[in-house]
Amino acid sequence: MSAGASDLKGRLTDGLYGLGWSAVKTLPEPAAARLFRTIADQVWKRRGKSVLRLESNLARVVPDAGPERLAELSKAGMRSYMRYWMESFRLPTWTPERIKASIDVKDAHHLTEGLDAGNGVIIALPHLGNWDLAGAWVTTDLKVPFTTVAERLEPATLYDRFVAYREGLGMEVLPHSGGAAFGTLARRLRAGGLVCLVADRDLSASGVEVSFFGSTARMPAGPALLAQQTGALLMPVTLWYDGTPVMKARVHPAVEAPTEGTRTEKTSAMTQALADAFAGGIAEHPEDWHMLQRLWLDDLDPRGAPK
Repeated sequence: MSAGASDLKGRLTDGLYGLGWSAVKTLPEPAAARLFRTIADQVWKRRGKSVLRLESNLARVVPDAGPERLAELSKAGMRSYMRYWMESFRLPTWTPERIKASIDVKDAHHLTEGLDAGNGVIIALPHLGNWDLAGAWVTTDLKVPFTTVAERLEPATLYDRFVAYREGLGMEVLPHSGGAAFGTLARRLRAGGLVCLVADRDLSASGVEVSFFGSTARMPAGPALLAQQTGALLMPVTLWYDGTPVMKARVHPAVEAPTEGTRTEKTSAMTQALADAFAGGIAEHPEDWHMLQRLWLDDLDPRGAPK
């Protein structure tokens, strides 16, 4: 693609997201829900690369599912993914009361007690449900600020939109690229703060190999390394929809750091524990796992890029 065509595509993408944030939030809720359900079904019917990848990933999660069941799951998965976008476009207009009423958090005491202890807490989540809504609940209902990271998007104006959106929900957002993010996260944790990281996919050379639904995947080392370096608690969180307007969430008990072994061995064990917690939540609600990219190593070439 030429530079001019790439630039045009970037401007169009940014414009579409801008339209979403400005227009969708003004629609009546039933109309917005119908619109995004229709979009999901149309995208699913086209059977593009993202839908086929989602279906391939779901085949690993539900290995005994036949073609019909996988098609049902991928269709439900696209509807769940579009619900995420519909809610995210509308979140900036929601009141704290509306946010609280839109999520039911189970075992939240793990989080609140961990924060009360004063040593910092790291929340690690997979791409399940709506993690932005969960973050908005933390900042509005618990009234706890937190820090997260965001992957740099192209064009830069689109990345700026996402940062402004999440900062508007009360989050501190750091760019994923560069080495400064880890140090800032560590400082926040040493001050007794909260860090939230989506942590079920890492294609970098520093990722940790884990067993995930019977095959090897790579997940980020950052959460486990931060916990070891700062003494913060590392807690998995899983999210799901259940057919109601209220998203469900579960805060899992903190992952324990092994008492013996090298730093690398401890990081591997803790990341595997995260992967196991993620797998449990995904297996219970596979249609809410929004993994439309390649994840497992045997789906990648030896350099870590998609085949």
